[in-house]
Amino acid sequence: MSTLYQIPVALLDGTPTTLAPYQGKVLLIVNVASKCGLTPQYAGLEALYRQYRDQGFEVLGFPCNQFGGQEPGTPQEIQSFCSTTYKVTFPLFGKIDVNGDDTHPLYTFLKSAQPGILGTEAIKWNFAKFLVSRDGQVVQRFAPTDAPESLEASVSSCLGVSSSSKSSLG
Repeated sequence: MSTLYQIPVALLDGTPTTLAPYQGKVLLIVNVASKCGLTPQYAGLEALYRQYRDQGFEVLGFPCNQFGGQEPGTPQEIQSFCSTTYKVTFPLFGKIDVNGDDTHPLYTFLKSAQPGILGTEAIKWNFAKFLVSRDGQVVQRFAPTDAPESLEASVSSCLGVSSSSKSSLG
């Protein structure tokens, strides 16, 4: 059985890689889209990333065009939109499917480890979030509508740091 870190992924520019560079870090893995009502969550994800990255936290964004065609852009368009509009500095990866016959192996792994409500594994919409501990365990799944700011306590707990003394996400 492969670990999360062995699953092949591609960077946004198409370069093949794995999640091995993130081993030992707390991860928040999110399926993202640029033309969604939830797209403003990019700002909150970036704030969470900047707040905790020095403690070993990474947000990993995986663009997905499966929900209403809300991520139609090319890799260059996605990168430009994210960096210009939301000042995103966390890593973005190649576009993937999170449901259906072509579900990316990463999402097969995540959904199996943390099924949703009533045990369903399907991702309901853009901006579903999975929190992964330093040892590669998927510890929590968050709904697309869960604002990044509401995840701060879970992230800081997973990191073993106090959220109250470090919080600036308000």
